Amino acid sequence: MKENIFLVIKGFIMGIANVIPGVSGGTLALTLGIYEKLIKTISHFFKNLKENIKFLLPLGIGMLLAIITMSNVIDYSFKNFPLPTTLFFMGLVVGGVPILYKRVKGTKESKKISSYVIAGLTFAFVIVLALSEQLFNINLTANLSNMNFFEYILLFLVGIIAAATMVIPGVSGSLVLMLLGYYYPILELVTEITKFNNLFINIITGGVFGLGILVGIVGVSKLIEFLLEKYEVKTYFGVLGFILSSIIAIPIAALAGREGIFAIPHVIAAVIFLALGVVIGYKLGEK
Repeated sequence: MKENIFLVIKGFIMGIANVIPGVSGGTLALTLGIYEKLIKTISHFFKNLKENIKFLLPLGIGMLLAIITMSNVIDYSFKNFPLPTTLFFMGLVVGGVPILYKRVKGTKESKKISSYVIAGLTFAFVIVLALSEQLFNINLTANLSNMNFFEYILLFLVGIIAAATMVIPGVSGSLVLMLLGYYYPILELVTEITKFNNLFINIITGGVFGLGILVGIVGVSKLIEFLLEKYEVKTYFGVLGFILSSIIAIPIAALAGREGIFAIPHVIAAVIFLALGVVIGYKLGEK
């Protein structure tokens, strides 16, 4: 029972994370200590169905509760208190780094230059991704109303891409959705469903996107599992690069262009929420 409660809490945090631009649900799954099990469970879902459901169900309930109950709250907090909200999620990521570092510390592969090169490449990839809107002046907005067949196919493919970034630690699904022009339309779609507006068409649209996410998660999970089995330490160094860069990428993506966010009360609250996030991330990572 206690384990299920912790899984619901971890799922809740992951669900909220996928709503915030720059924050990766995969990163938090890793820093919260459930990443490997999540990958194996998804990759071999039908091999041990009962145990896998016992693991995924509370996690999924937590994520679903977060998306349904917190989309409006996060949207409000992000718009009105962007600095404390962003730094809280930064703290969750930072809090889990020591636990991840223990996985690679002292290993033979950890002393090879190639491992650090991999970490450097993944670090650079996320930073470029976070800066891409400013570098390439990307400002797209998709339209999810009155969609035709080909637009539904595109939405399905976007779901696959978003799922891949959710599974890969350090790469934010919400950030990629923002770059593709689907972040705000998807957020609005979820809000409309929770308000029971245009329910039939919105559920169909959300279902197509959700199906793409499902296909993407399964496919990428199998790839990640293969890499962890064959090149565990190097894979973790790559992940470490993703995660360290996400600490920088989160404020770049979430706070770019915002004014008045460094008022003294906001800064004080941000420091408190950062510390709170670090403690929660570290403690949950140990459970």
